Amino acid sequence: MLSIFKRDPLKKLKKAYEIKLEQAMHAQRKGDIKSYSMITAEAELIADEIQALENTSNT
Repeated sequence: MLSIFKRDPLKKLKKAYEIKLEQAMHAQRKGDIKSYSMITAEAELIADEIQALENTSNT
């Protein structure tokens, strides 16, 4: 009954992933390769979390 008010964690992670990729793109365009690599690493961690959630929801 109250499950309609729960937020989807997968949707939240996907949005955070997209934001990190955009931040990485802007850092790369500015020539800040160190920030680019750090933000990309954070995005990869989020992508791993997304994949883990998708795998648990599929089984």
